[in-house]
Amino acid sequence: MAGDSKTEKATPKRRQDERKKGNVLVSKDIVTVVSLIGTFFALKILFPQMIANIKTFIYKAFGYAQTKSDITDDFVMVLTKETTLAFIQIVAPVILISVSLSIIATVAQTKPLFVVDSLKPKFNRINPLQGIKRLFSLKSLFDVIKGIIKIAILITILYSFITDSLLTISRTPQMDVSPSCVVLMDLTMSLVFKICLAFIAISVFDLFFQWWEYERQIKMSKHELKEEYKQMEGDPQIKSKINEVQRKMAMSRMMQAVPDADVVIKNPTHFAVALKYDFEKDGAPILLAKGQDEVALRIIKAAEDNDIYVLENKPLARAIFATTDINQEIPADFYGTVAEILVYVYKLKNKKLI
Repeated sequence: MAGDSKTEKATPKRRQDERKKGNVLVSKDIVTVVSLIGTFFALKILFPQMIANIKTFIYKAFGYAQTKSDITDDFVMVLTKETTLAFIQIVAPVILISVSLSIIATVAQTKPLFVVDSLKPKFNRINPLQGIKRLFSLKSLFDVIKGIIKIAILITILYSFITDSLLTISRTPQMDVSPSCVVLMDLTMSLVFKICLAFIAISVFDLFFQWWEYERQIKMSKHELKEEYKQMEGDPQIKSKINEVQRKMAMSRMMQAVPDADVVIKNPTHFAVALKYDFEKDGAPILLAKGQDEVALRIIKAAEDNDIYVLENKPLARAIFATTDINQEIPADFYGTVAEILVYVYKLKNKKLI
């Protein structure tokens, strides 16, 4: 159906719902590149210390081995302990930096996010039909093309690196261990730098594609927009019925207050306002009810049925109707005119105004 085609941009609520499900924009290539660059720069900085740790381990191992004529359990235990400690000292900082950079790069894209639903098993992932659908999706095609481009770039860079550095590499066996390690490290960093430059360009392109794919995936149909609006704002028909009921209840309360009025001022059938003044409680006359056309006629009839004096004053009726809300005091501009009316009405009913 035309209404089911997803042509509309996702609303903030839809984006928030997708985020709660764990469906957020993230480029894995960005994470890989950040981790790769950070790791190899850490290797370059930590390389002298790593070489020193390796030397210390070798000296300890050979020194301890010279004191033993045969292999014993104690020798194996000590050697295992020293090997483990050396491994931690050499490798652990690099691994920690790599993992930390991966986490930082991911959180920078997704913001802090923990989704419980992602821990639940999703059996649709093992559905063969769903698997085939994902296999031939646009995203899968892009990943395949991206993988081929990565391999081609990597082969090109490696070939260029080997042809340019073969002579230098062939001379390292003639050097001492430390200088040869430094040379190999420099060559490796040069190679990694070239690879990182190429992969940065790919990751930027991947980020734009992931953004485009994510926006396309979370698009909404017009029907979904209407349903979301109903959920957020309520069904318009139900809201209309609620408003109608509220209006009827307010009208009923207002009409019940008309018999308590001192006077009703009309114009002559289009507007009607019912006023009451209690000098012991009120600072000014209070508007108990007001209405226009049919409601005005109902107010007038209720006043007549309850022996409430009805006075015709077109300008005053219109002005009070327009400026005063129910159960509010009339504006000061009308005090004089309304006071004269109330004095007249109170005289007719032998009541005292104050």
